[in-house]
Amino acid sequence: MGFLRSAVTAILLLSLPLPVAAEEVKTTKSHGLSLAGPLKYGPDFTHLDYVNPNAPKGGDVKLSAVGGFDNLNPFISRGQSANGLGLTFETLLTQSYDDPSAEYGLVAESIEVAEDLSFAIFNLRPEARFHDGTPITADDLIFSLAEVKEKGTPLFRYYYADVESAEKLGDHRIKFNFSGPPNRELPQIVGQLLPVLSKKHFEGRSFDETTLTPILGSGPYRVKSFEPNRYITYERVDDYWGADLPVNKGRYNFGTIRYDFYRDTAVLLEAFKAGEYDYRAENSAKNWATGYDFPAVKAGLVILEEVPNERSAGMQGYAFNLRRAKFQDPALREALTYAFDFEWLNRNIFYDQYSRTNSFFENSVMAATGEPTKEELAILEPYRDQLPPRVFGPAYKAPVTDGSGQDRAPLRVARKILEDAGWEVKNGKLIDPNTGKPLTIEFLMYDPNSLRITGPFIKNLKKLGIDASTRVVDTAQYTERLRNYDFDITTAGFGQSISPGNEQREFWGSEAGKRPGSRNVMGIDNPVVDALIENLISAPTYEDLIPAVRALDRVLTWNFYVVPQFHAAYDRIAYWNKFGHTDVNPGQGPDILAWWVDPEKEKRLQEGMKKLRQQQ
Repeated sequence: MGFLRSAVTAILLLSLPLPVAAEEVKTTKSHGLSLAGPLKYGPDFTHLDYVNPNAPKGGDVKLSAVGGFDNLNPFISRGQSANGLGLTFETLLTQSYDDPSAEYGLVAESIEVAEDLSFAIFNLRPEARFHDGTPITADDLIFSLAEVKEKGTPLFRYYYADVESAEKLGDHRIKFNFSGPPNRELPQIVGQLLPVLSKKHFEGRSFDETTLTPILGSGPYRVKSFEPNRYITYERVDDYWGADLPVNKGRYNFGTIRYDFYRDTAVLLEAFKAGEYDYRAENSAKNWATGYDFPAVKAGLVILEEVPNERSAGMQGYAFNLRRAKFQDPALREALTYAFDFEWLNRNIFYDQYSRTNSFFENSVMAATGEPTKEELAILEPYRDQLPPRVFGPAYKAPVTDGSGQDRAPLRVARKILEDAGWEVKNGKLIDPNTGKPLTIEFLMYDPNSLRITGPFIKNLKKLGIDASTRVVDTAQYTERLRNYDFDITTAGFGQSISPGNEQREFWGSEAGKRPGSRNVMGIDNPVVDALIENLISAPTYEDLIPAVRALDRVLTWNFYVVPQFHAAYDRIAYWNKFGHTDVNPGQGPDILAWWVDPEKEKRLQEGMKKLRQQQ
């Protein structure tokens, strides 16, 4: 009977019309991907413009970090991972500091992207190896995607939500299939952010547990030695498989890179001045203006530089935790912006080194300016009845004071906003109209130096009848409280790329705000914001992306989710004069991994330091 059934089935099949083969989806193959304009570097480039391809190898560099670590797995939410671990891992693609919208092949030698953006194929370099000599294969990439999506930080799960599957096409060829609407950024996200993990290494090991056993990597460095919460040292891999790739040539020159961990930011500058570490990116305007007048600078042993950059400044601001009922009132959030006196801070604390931030995409073409364009209005109009009317007018501008520290006009505006919303002052206390209780606010921070910035803000809040205070905790506690959204207000930064995309879901998306550890620290839960995020992600061209991002910017700013702070369009760096680097300035800021230790400079530095000690 089985044979007869098979025969009948075969006859029936022969009588049916043959299926028409689906039209093959066309792909574009390249050595890199760009979201904004053509790639800067062609397929035959030999090295990046800002590196010295013949830089000498060797020498040691010491860097600093704040806090501590108890984990050598940087891809999970548990524990505190050590600084610098990214040096030990590779990705399929990598970015250069002078072509910010582009990614070039690293583990992948080429990429094939479907015309309809339904998939991307990565062709792996056969020479790519883990540190134990085993080759990187498609099986490792399939394993990597599954692990980080299921067990990694929320960032990975959210970024790869539309990566439907990974398909092995050969040992060195892998296809990532995408779901959802077309997303021109997804191939780059897979290429840039997916860490290449060794499937073999994790046999018998749990990926989502903290570990102090170094994870097998494939990068230019490996962990050499460490002591939790004190230091970690990385050594250059002499037979690193990717050393001569065009994206790497002239980079990763240091023999060892060591991070020393400091509990208190207040001692960091003093440690640098004592020669305890070699390179410092200064983020304090006061330190930059007054803290570097010491003998080593005058003797030329320490170099100070202000390096212009072309980075989008994004947004740094005091973030409200909207999960707390008191911050659900947009009138309260708006009123508080009038109590932040940037002009006085800039004049008296920052030595006029900063500019006020007015956009979530500050210092970029994506920032909303002036009246909405017709393209922006077309995007916003369907949501008019769900948006503040001001979204459809001029772009947001933060309040401005006269800089005297005595300007009462902004506080009068704040008081009027509160009164109109039903808030009132009784016995010197601002009363919440919903609870009938005095309003209290706590600022959560880990850096005691932030007190000099927040202190004047709190002083003005008290003038409005608000009982405001600060809570300074160590970095481990700060990380845990932020992860679980246990705060009223904290300072948060949201860096932006030249081509915003999927990460906007993690920054402002409603679903992200409901998950512990997301970047949506404010807890924004706004269906219009969600819709605008999806709109920008699906923008078919860079020209379409610009009004989509500007529309989102208008909605974010006019909802007062943060009190905008400030930014600078340059980097302040200080370093002991032992390094060599080219004179070419990559627009995204200094790339210290393209520097090298100059033996002659290091010798002169040691002699100069010895002479200084003798004089003291």
